[in-house]
Amino acid sequence: MSHVKIRIMNINIPRVVIAGDRSSAGKTTVCIGLLGALRARGLEVQGFKVGLDYIDPGFHTLVSGRPSRNLDGFLMSPEVVKEIFIRGCEGADIAVIEGVRGLYEGLNYSDDVGSTAQIAKILDCPVILVVDAGSITRSVAAVVNGYKSFDPEVQLSGVILNNIGSERHGEKAERAVEKYSGVKVIGKIPRKSELGISMRHLGLITATECKNRRDDFDSVLDKIKTSVEENVNIKMFFDVANSARAFKTPESRIFRTKMGRSKEVKVRIAVAFDEAFNFYYPDTLDLLVLEGAELVYFSPIRDKKLPEGVDAVYIGGGFPEIYAEELSSNTQMLDAVKDFYDGYGVIYAECGGLMYLLEQLEYKPLQGLPGRRAESHKGEGGSFEMCGVIKGLVRFGEKRVVNYVEGEFRKDCILGKKGSRFKGHEFHHSEILLEDVANVDFAYKILRGEGIKDGMDGIVSKNCLASFAHLHAASYTEFAENFVRSAVSAQNSVEF
Repeated sequence: MSHVKIRIMNINIPRVVIAGDRSSAGKTTVCIGLLGALRARGLEVQGFKVGLDYIDPGFHTLVSGRPSRNLDGFLMSPEVVKEIFIRGCEGADIAVIEGVRGLYEGLNYSDDVGSTAQIAKILDCPVILVVDAGSITRSVAAVVNGYKSFDPEVQLSGVILNNIGSERHGEKAERAVEKYSGVKVIGKIPRKSELGISMRHLGLITATECKNRRDDFDSVLDKIKTSVEENVNIKMFFDVANSARAFKTPESRIFRTKMGRSKEVKVRIAVAFDEAFNFYYPDTLDLLVLEGAELVYFSPIRDKKLPEGVDAVYIGGGFPEIYAEELSSNTQMLDAVKDFYDGYGVIYAECGGLMYLLEQLEYKPLQGLPGRRAESHKGEGGSFEMCGVIKGLVRFGEKRVVNYVEGEFRKDCILGKKGSRFKGHEFHHSEILLEDVANVDFAYKILRGEGIKDGMDGIVSKNCLASFAHLHAASYTEFAENFVRSAVSAQNSVEF
């Protein structure tokens, strides 16, 4: 297909929300395919993800060549959602926003907070609904009609039928949708098992892992792109994208106030990044840089020491349990992190990072939930030595914790002062068992969510803070300033 001209006027960027009629409808595969197809046409395409998932944006980033960003209506005000969207779209020709779960699924049954629909309305964005039509034909029209009429403010502008079993199946479903709902079907994607991306207990295997560990991954991505190009009408897709109306640009509330601060580097922050740890929000990292941090990346799996001259360490989330053997066998890095902690270095760790800082990690692959270990990892789990910064162990089980969280600082720490509040999220399959929980200092009282123990989270020890809660610096806006400030303070004193 020839290059399609895209209309851009200020923030009137062509944009589409790719929503699902339910979880696992196929919207991630469709999004990846669209990003690849648009990039192949020479377009700069910006990906976004509704909600706080970090796995899908990793694939967006890999395919589009631009950092995909999260938009969340629970954590962020409409003005902040718009600010992140506008900033993310700088230099882009078109934006593709992947939804979360079903189009209307959010925090509550009674409103759309936290939903894909909320983001579509904030950004005045047309929606293409991906429907899993694997075993239905005429009933697809009823599904589409229900989604179309449920909230008239949502611009349902197209449908992609996924998991089509045959050409006849697709034709019947398409005719039913267009006859009874009046919404155009712009794509019919056949059922192909080779287009799937492997699943793990919290979602898809990460893009970092796929890129580093799967020799056939590029061919999988190419097959997904080809399938979308062959089965989605790209001209109709552009028509939907170009139907997006301009919306008023909000005054910058977060990033503009930081501009100019990054000219002078105040601190060097070592950021753990490899297959085991890769859960970071690009906007959080950007805000740290704008606050004056130089980010230096390292691998807890392969590197033998921390980068030279760092003032703080940031260990984000990920899947340390899958790489427990490799992490545990790298004793030089375990010792380096422990020595940095003993020297009152500033350490901030979230979820997977928290697990890495404990004394031990106990893990056995969950039955019926195959992970990468089931594919290529040696052994069947066990108990693995970790850094020993925090006295205790992490044990994995079948309980799945997935929550938005709201919390309050109950004591001063590297990220905030007593009385400050934040919103974030938590998701894990693990339980933290602390040696002397009665004497553990917790920074956070979790007002919504679970935390580590009895509604408390954020273990504080020396200049270290480690928690189950994940924070987004565009939501908890004191994050970057306080983290950098704490690292600067640590340059001149041993303890706060």
